[in-house]
Amino acid sequence: MYSHQQQQQQQPVVESILHAAVGEKHKHFCHSLLSITCGEKAETKQTDKEVQVDVSRLDLRVGRIITVMPLPDTDDVYVQQVDVGEAAPRTVVSELAKQIPVDQLQNRMVILLCNLKPAKTGGVLSQAVIMCASSQDKVEILDPPSGAVPGDRVTFQGFPGEPDKELNSKKKVWEQIQPDLRTDSQCVATYKGAAFEIVGKGVCTVQTLSDTEIK
Repeated sequence: MYSHQQQQQQQPVVESILHAAVGEKHKHFCHSLLSITCGEKAETKQTDKEVQVDVSRLDLRVGRIITVMPLPDTDDVYVQQVDVGEAAPRTVVSELAKQIPVDQLQNRMVILLCNLKPAKTGGVLSQAVIMCASSQDKVEILDPPSGAVPGDRVTFQGFPGEPDKELNSKKKVWEQIQPDLRTDSQCVATYKGAAFEIVGKGVCTVQTLSDTEIK
């Protein structure tokens, strides 16, 4: 048995051990709480990024149409090979045959949406979309500014950011952005008033269709 004096001597040691144990437990609890809090913040930031939908998520680039051919067994569809500044041209299927003759497309500079999910039309996989202003009875292709070259990216003042590698079709990103794409009263292509711009070269326009949707 311990004497009263031995018990008194042991008491500080026991208290130190208890304090250390409680301290470690408290420390572990704080670390766990911090991890949960940081995780929630990171998740919130990721969610905010996913929720943000604006024109910066579109991969819009200048292209040059190399070849144009009718899609077999159709009377309103073209198959085009378009240089967008990559190692190989992209195949683009467009329903422009009834609006624009072949000679007006050959070697023409255009604006393409390059990050929609590729889709087949008439068995041909289309890898981009030619951007046009479109009314009920007329279609006009967006013209890049003079001096633009294949691969030049379209940007928008006030909407910084890098485009998605591929737009998520399930989240309908394109469908949310498209209604705000319009030409203004001066036939300049815009998104919420910000012009389609090739930095250092100018803005994208159409010939006559003002205040018209772009798609």
